[in-house]
Amino acid sequence: MTGGARPDLEPLPPGSTIGIVGGGQLGRMSALAARPLGYRVIVLDPQEDCPASGVADYHLIAPFDDARALDELARESDVVTFEFENVPAAGLERLRALAPVHPSPEVLATCRDRELEKTFLVKHGFPVAAHRFASWASELEDAARALGTPSVAKATTLGYDGKSQALLESPEDAARVFQAIGSDRVVLERLVPFDAELSVSVARNERGEHRSFAPSRNAHSQHVLDVTTVPAGFPAAVERRAMEIADGIADALELVGVLAVELFLVGDDLLVNELAPRPHNSYHHSIESCVTSQFEQHVRSICGLPLGDTRLLRPAAMANLLGDLWAGGEPQWSRVLGASDAHLHLYGKRDPRPGRKMAHLTVLDDDAATAARRVRELRAALVAQTPIG
Repeated sequence: MTGGARPDLEPLPPGSTIGIVGGGQLGRMSALAARPLGYRVIVLDPQEDCPASGVADYHLIAPFDDARALDELARESDVVTFEFENVPAAGLERLRALAPVHPSPEVLATCRDRELEKTFLVKHGFPVAAHRFASWASELEDAARALGTPSVAKATTLGYDGKSQALLESPEDAARVFQAIGSDRVVLERLVPFDAELSVSVARNERGEHRSFAPSRNAHSQHVLDVTTVPAGFPAAVERRAMEIADGIADALELVGVLAVELFLVGDDLLVNELAPRPHNSYHHSIESCVTSQFEQHVRSICGLPLGDTRLLRPAAMANLLGDLWAGGEPQWSRVLGASDAHLHLYGKRDPRPGRKMAHLTVLDDDAATAARRVRELRAALVAQTPIG
């Protein structure tokens, strides 16, 4: 998409500056990973007290489309990256005119638009669920009759964590569903009776080197990732195929950075669900569980460093801590901090709204199933009134 591998590039030396568009938790953890490697970090985010503001060297407080701030970010940075997909395209092009941007604006454009993403995947031979696109209710109804129901309708842009999507149970529901989604363009996907959800994170640098993490098994609640477990426990052939798919997509995109590939397991088959060209919630466990975390791997890839070892050091499970946990007051952090097998990561967000990702908790154990059970117990204990074992 952008010219292929460049094996002759020199890595950015320590002391260079990484610019990050977005100051949420992914920006925060990326900045923390950049520090031990000797890099400075500048963050652009309109929120004065965003999670990354406390760990970056400098925080540009401005909207993501502010031309003056974008120019300053690019001038002060040796490379620019981002922590979320929905960066205005014009802003990315403005940045690229002044500094290298990784992943590229082309990768970002492909991965933030479900229509472009699915068209790309089909073109390159990667497996996806049957789907159709629609621009009005009658077209959505025709798509439902062609695909069959139940199917899932999703806005082609701006949807995440189950937002801007709805179940379409019959073609006659098309008008109501199209209006409820509220988008000018919709993709309808045949509902997949999957056996499990998994993801693979892959890193690739400008030299064309890539390295994948072992698959994570993902469990969702209300369309939001709830618990991730690794090792995923799938047959070796399935896990090998999932990593091959991720590597292939990274090469086809000519990715520089990290990419999370979300997949459905249907019997022995894998279907690609979505792509995320950034660090991903399902690999937060890698901070403790792997030789190299996904955040360090991202920094290594965009700075032209050798990619790190992705081996799993110990089985792990990660649980999201959402704002709902604050409903009765501040969670009882001592119940987690006193557990020798647990690792707490608070993101520094001040407003614990229901459904908002406020923190995550990782548990390491010799057995993945035990780690998954334990992380759920510890999360429950944050608001429980009885002692835990």
